[in-house]
Amino acid sequence: MNTFLKILTLFIAVGAVGGAVMMWTDPTGVSWGGEPMLDLLRSKMPWPDILFKDFIPSGFVLLAVNGLTQLLAALMLFKKHHRVYWVCLACGIILMLWIVLEWYVWGFVALSNIFFVLGLAEAVAALIMIRLSSRVQSC
Repeated sequence: MNTFLKILTLFIAVGAVGGAVMMWTDPTGVSWGGEPMLDLLRSKMPWPDILFKDFIPSGFVLLAVNGLTQLLAALMLFKKHHRVYWVCLACGIILMLWIVLEWYVWGFVALSNIFFVLGLAEAVAALIMIRLSSRVQSC
């Protein structure tokens, strides 16, 4: 299960970092098909004139919320930190909440649906490991 979580956290982190770089490289979203999404963000989210002129702020938020947290979880998995499964659980929940927000803004999109399932898999795997580690500690 540790190997599964290592691969999963790194995959999600790379996806978030890649998404952030994509947003910074073309903040208008024209080259990667994000321009219509920017209009939806402006229509459904608060402070559209401040936060959603382009995708630069969204890239920083994506990096902070899903990229760096998943990288931290992966690092903790490799270092075998004693609280790592709680961090993985939090990361999975955060990712699922992020996707729920995406569903609100854009509706159901295949990539969002896939990442929701990945967040769910991360949370379930973390819960299993929390349960298993608590059994080992109580013996």
